[in-house]
Amino acid sequence: MALFTASREDLPARIRAAGETLPPPTDEAAFGRVFDRYGDARVVLLGEASHGTAEFYETRAAITKRLIEEHGFSFVAIEGDWPDAAQVDAHVRDGPGARRDGGAFRRFPLWMWRNETVSGFVDWLHAFNRDRAPEKRAAFHGLDIYSLDASMRAVIDYLDDVDPEAAGVARERYGCLMRWRNDPATYGRAALSAGYPLCEDAVAAMLRDLLDKRLAYLRADGEAFLDAEQNARLVQSAERYYRIMYYGGAQSWNLRDQHMADTLDNLLRAKGPGAKGVVWAHNSHIHDARAADMGRVQHEISLGQVCRERYGDDAVLIGFGTDRGTVAAASNWDEPMEVKPVRGSHPDSVERLFADSGADRLLLDLGERLPEDLAEALRRERLERFIGVIYRPETELTSHYMDAALADQFDAYIWFAETRAVTPLPEEPRPGAPETWPFGL
Repeated sequence: MALFTASREDLPARIRAAGETLPPPTDEAAFGRVFDRYGDARVVLLGEASHGTAEFYETRAAITKRLIEEHGFSFVAIEGDWPDAAQVDAHVRDGPGARRDGGAFRRFPLWMWRNETVSGFVDWLHAFNRDRAPEKRAAFHGLDIYSLDASMRAVIDYLDDVDPEAAGVARERYGCLMRWRNDPATYGRAALSAGYPLCEDAVAAMLRDLLDKRLAYLRADGEAFLDAEQNARLVQSAERYYRIMYYGGAQSWNLRDQHMADTLDNLLRAKGPGAKGVVWAHNSHIHDARAADMGRVQHEISLGQVCRERYGDDAVLIGFGTDRGTVAAASNWDEPMEVKPVRGSHPDSVERLFADSGADRLLLDLGERLPEDLAEALRRERLERFIGVIYRPETELTSHYMDAALADQFDAYIWFAETRAVTPLPEEPRPGAPETWPFGL
């Protein structure tokens, strides 16, 4: 019997019928239980359609708590810098080693990780870990690539403690980059100049030296070595990233997502057999880029794509979407945060299909549970909205939409018809916060 072919008019109703109505994410216990189906995965990647939407953060927090509490997930890894996340990790696991200067995530965009929902999740994770053995505590890590200065300092600080002679070598090798540490993009510009000495060999040699002494360093303190090793890897990736960013094209994006994927892989190996992780990152990172213009036209890869290639069905990619509301964003890079109205979705977008379904909150499982005819319809390319830390409603179609095939991008899709902006943390630390609380200024 021929499959029923859903028309554009039928699709919203079919989506509503195939989807599962979700409780509000603030009802964490009920919300989290819906996602028990993914508890056996090795990595669960939770997206967001913007970097400034409260419901997306609340949803990720509720799901992650459930996966950690009930399914033994070992860590959460975010689209944030490793040294900043290490300060959070030192707090939630009461561990030594990371800098604890009371000010994680202090560069633009501050609201992306310094917001009330993330702060509440960090408090929960600290409380969850309190009565657990150190090796059983759930960790908090960063995957991103932008912390060149902090990572160089972290490697040198580590070696000062365990191998002062090697620390001297590190100072000499990283000295090539030190003059650019506060504005590494200028290193990229300088590297384009004929005859400028590049730092590539020096930072690669530093990482090789660390790895050559891995066994000795691991015996001294395995967690501290993991932190130093990852910082050295980050310096190497960042040096190359800033060197190639001026060439344009897909190279710098691909280097960044490959670095995030390799960092995730290193974490899974370091945590040992049976380790499982949750990732918090933008849809543009956690989706499968091969199902969107990013991969097909722009030749860009994505973290989610690499996870599917490496882990197969043990990687679950969950995208998020919304139709309207408000969002925390800036108009240009390094400008102040604004609470901006989100325009209703484009008539030709996948978001409009979900909006027309009339559902306020919905989970659409895009795996085997999805009727084949609906899956086929959702494999057709449609516009899909991506809002980052910059939002320009006046040029939304050209600035924030791309073509994508939803059913091939994700394993599931979480829908909120209307959403609100995240609430950033105040500049002053909350009263009574301990010195190790990572969100002080």
